Amino acid sequence: MRQQSDSDGQIKEQAGRDVVILLQNWKKRTRRLKIYRFSLCFALLFSCTALTAILYYQIDNSIPSVLNVRADQEQSFYLGVPAAAEIVSVSETGESNIPAGSLEIDLSKPVTMRTAQESSYRMLVKLFGFLPFKEVDIQVIQDQELIPVGAPIGIYVKTDGVLVIGTGEFQGLDGVTYSPCRYILKSGDYIRYVDGESVTEKEKFIRCIEESNGRTVILTLERNGETMDVSVTPVKDASGNYKIGVWVRDNAQGVGTMTYIDCKGNFGALGHGINDVDTSTLMQMEGGSLYQTDIVDIKKGTDGNPGEMTGMIVYSDDNILGAITSNSNKGIFGVCNEKALSLGVEDALPIGLKQEIVKGPAQILCTVEDETKYYDVEIIAIHLDHDNVNRGIELKVTDPELLEITGGIVQGMSGSPIIQSGRIIGAVTHVLVQDSTRGYGIFIETMLDH
Repeated sequence: MRQQSDSDGQIKEQAGRDVVILLQNWKKRTRRLKIYRFSLCFALLFSCTALTAILYYQIDNSIPSVLNVRADQEQSFYLGVPAAAEIVSVSETGESNIPAGSLEIDLSKPVTMRTAQESSYRMLVKLFGFLPFKEVDIQVIQDQELIPVGAPIGIYVKTDGVLVIGTGEFQGLDGVTYSPCRYILKSGDYIRYVDGESVTEKEKFIRCIEESNGRTVILTLERNGETMDVSVTPVKDASGNYKIGVWVRDNAQGVGTMTYIDCKGNFGALGHGINDVDTSTLMQMEGGSLYQTDIVDIKKGTDGNPGEMTGMIVYSDDNILGAITSNSNKGIFGVCNEKALSLGVEDALPIGLKQEIVKGPAQILCTVEDETKYYDVEIIAIHLDHDNVNRGIELKVTDPELLEITGGIVQGMSGSPIIQSGRIIGAVTHVLVQDSTRGYGIFIETMLDH
């Protein structure tokens, strides 16, 4: 009896353990199922969010914030986005004289419009016809013609003040290492005055520091658009000269391409601004000049290694082509002299607005091997509202001759005008490092609005 009782107890105990194991396995499966469901829901939510963000970006990138249209001309454009828009006129009081809802368009279809002279409009875009999405300023502009140039130019610009490249250390007379400007001056600062005395050249700046004889000086500088005064005490270096441990620059030189000359003798070039090579900031310039230059060498571009055109510049009055009056992120601009006007040997062409550009064949006008000529390219993408103003046009060099000479787009070709369907539509600005046959360009209307 005792053996049977023990046997029954063992069976019950085993059965209990089996039940516990089953419960534990059930709980584990339930927990795994919950985790799986949660992960699936999270992945689905993440995918929907990502798709929505991509769709939003693509639609936003397809609708320009500013749309230029020619005055008193019938024009068509096609955005191809799932949106509707209402066009209203804008008066000085901010009120529209077009009745609400009377002028609505479907942006998924081609749109044809004609604008009056000296009028301003705004396009209120609604995604899928009901979700407020974006406001587009419609600017009425006068049609104009430009002479495409494509000739190489030497560039010299004088900074507006002395540009701080960086700070450094030096050894004093006592053998101790000093860096008086550390944590006081920053890369990109423009020093305008030393103790109230204007400085525009680094030689004068260095002389003012040396003549301080170790007395604390007040530097008036501009940083990020703000003017401020800072105090620095010069220290004698091992040679007995007073220094503050700062690297400065007062000018920049380079080679680029002239894009156009307008009917008033003004020029535009580069398609991007002149940035300091060390600080990468847009240089604030006091003035500058264009010089005639000859291309003496071309380093062919390869994938991962962009090429370069080397020009010989003789900085003499006889070689000056004009004065640079503006350096902006859209290019350099100024006034031509008679010598520069002779570079414009091509016939004037009308401008092409960004909504008129299409994917497909185009040409660039540039100078390689001492000859200015047209070369074939293909427009592969148009970014109507791209964040970077210099990358609205994406292009690929297809011309066998240019590919043989340069490998595609090389440094020095910035500013080469882009022509499509008999219109000047933009200028080359950048090359893709990983593919020297491809690059970017700026819309010509963007350059003109500098």
